[in-house]
Amino acid sequence: AKMRVAVVGAGVSGLTATKCCLDEGLEPTCFEQSQDIGGLWRYTEHIEASRPSLYPSVISNTSKEMSAFSDFPYPEDFPVFLPNARLLDYLRRYAKQFGIREHIKFGTTVVSIRKRPDFATTGQWDVVTEADGKQTSHIFDAVMVCSGNLYEPSLPLHCFPGIEKFQGQYFHSRQYKHPDVFQGKRVLVVGMGNSGVDIAVEASRVAAKVTVSTSRGAWVLSRVFNHGYPWDMVFNTRLMNLIRNSLPGPFSRGLVSYMVNQHFNHENYGLQPEKRYFLPVLNDDLPSYILTGRITIKPGVKEFKDNSVVFHNWPEEEPIDIIVFSTGYDVSFPFLEEADVKVENKHASLYKYVFPTHLQRPTLAVLGLIKPLGAIMPVIEMQARWVTRIFKGRRANVSSPVYQNPVQTGHVLSSLCTKRDFFLKTDWLGYMDQLASFIGAKPSVPGLLCRDPWLALTIFFGPCTPYQYRLVGPGCWAGAQQAILTQWDRTLKPTRTRVPASSSSPFPSLLTVMGFLLLLAAIVFAF
Repeated sequence: AKMRVAVVGAGVSGLTATKCCLDEGLEPTCFEQSQDIGGLWRYTEHIEASRPSLYPSVISNTSKEMSAFSDFPYPEDFPVFLPNARLLDYLRRYAKQFGIREHIKFGTTVVSIRKRPDFATTGQWDVVTEADGKQTSHIFDAVMVCSGNLYEPSLPLHCFPGIEKFQGQYFHSRQYKHPDVFQGKRVLVVGMGNSGVDIAVEASRVAAKVTVSTSRGAWVLSRVFNHGYPWDMVFNTRLMNLIRNSLPGPFSRGLVSYMVNQHFNHENYGLQPEKRYFLPVLNDDLPSYILTGRITIKPGVKEFKDNSVVFHNWPEEEPIDIIVFSTGYDVSFPFLEEADVKVENKHASLYKYVFPTHLQRPTLAVLGLIKPLGAIMPVIEMQARWVTRIFKGRRANVSSPVYQNPVQTGHVLSSLCTKRDFFLKTDWLGYMDQLASFIGAKPSVPGLLCRDPWLALTIFFGPCTPYQYRLVGPGCWAGAQQAILTQWDRTLKPTRTRVPASSSSPFPSLLTVMGFLLLLAAIVFAF
C-alpha cells in the first residue's frame, strides 16, 4: 500500500509538498480550511481568522527567476517582481500542471494531530479534521505541516508603557488593507519589518506626517540593484557566496555592509542597524521618502501619553493620532501537542529547521519555518523533496536517529520585548546546497566544467536559480539546462518593451575571463 501523508494547508508549502509526495509515489491528502489554494498570496478584502492577511499592494521581494519552483519557470511575460495576483496565478498554473487540486480537501480544518499508541514502531498519526461542523478521524503514516506562521499577530502591549492611556487608534499591521485610514493623520509605525516600511510609505502619501520607530535599525535593499538588475540575481550567486564564506567574519560583514551602503549611507538616514548583520528590509521608496521628509526615522518607543509618544534618548514628545504595530507574528501550531513541536520563547526545536528533534520516528515535518536571505519558495520545495525521500526511507543522508545536532529555529529573541522578532537567518545558498546534497541533487561545478563549460560558468557566476537543483539526482528535469541558459531572457523580456530584446546576460567577456581564472583558483583551493 502507498504511504499516506497528511499535508496541512494549501499555500505555497502545501502545494509543493503535495507535488513532491506525488513525485515520490506517496499518497498525499492536503487539508485546506478555506475554499481555495494560495494561502498568504490569495488576497481577501476581509480578514479571516487563522489565515494570513495581505494588503492589495503587496509585491514579491524576490525576483521571478529566483522564486520559481525548480521544474516550473514563470511565464516569460510575467513581471520580474510579482504583484500578489500574478503570484497567485502562477500557483494556480502549478497546481493545474501537476494535478495537485484533486488531492486537496477544501473547507476542512485540521483540529488535532496526535501520535498513535504504537508510534514508536509505526510512526503513524491520528489526525482529526472538521468540515461543515462534523469531525472525522484519519490515520496517516506521516504529516507535513504547511500552515505557515503569519496569522498569529504578536502584539506585546506590555512592552509599551502608557498604551492604555493613548486616546487614538492603534492596530497590528495584519489589519492593514488601504491607506485611506491615515488621511490627514499623524502616523507612527512601530517596528521596521517589510510590512511596516511598506505601510509607512503608503501612509506618507496621504498622512499629515509619518514616523517610523525602530530600536534596531535595518539594512534597506532596493529590488533594483546594481546596474538595475534584480537584487537577488546579483546577491545570490555561487561566486558571491564563495567570497562571503571564504572571508573571515568581520570582512564578510564588511563586504555586505559595503554593498548595501553603496545605494545610500544608512547612518546618514538614521537606519544603521545595531547588530552588524541581519535580514534586510526590501523597499524601493524608503530612502527617497526620508530624503524628501515624508518619513522620519526615530529610536524605540519609551512610552505613550494621551495623544503623543516619547522615544528613548529623545528630548521632546511627538504628537500622534494613529499607531501601526509592525511587531511580527508568533509561531503557533494549535493542532499539535506541545511535546511534539516545542515552541518556547518563539523558538521551535527543529533539525535543519524541519524535523522535531525528539520524536522517535521522523514522520512529522514542519515546512517553511525559516527566513533565508533569498526566495522562500524554492527553499520550501527543497525541504519537501528531502522530507518525502525520508518518509519513503530512501537514501537521504540522515543518520537514523535524524537528530544528532538539533538546530534551533523559529524566532531569535534576546528578551521578550525585542521589537520585530526575526527568524534564524540562514545562508540561502548554503542551506539549499546542504539539503540538495542530502538527496543527491546538488550540481557539481567542477564536474560540469569538462562536460558543458558554458553551463558550468553560468551556474557559478550567474544567479543561483532553482533549476540548478534539477540537473542531477532524483526528480531531475530534462528542461533544467535550457531554463538556466535562458534565465536572463525571461528576466529582460518584460522590461525591454521598446527595443527588440537581444539575448544578453550581464556578464561582459572580460569578467568571464577573470572569473574563469578565479573559478580555477577556487577549485584548486576548495575541492
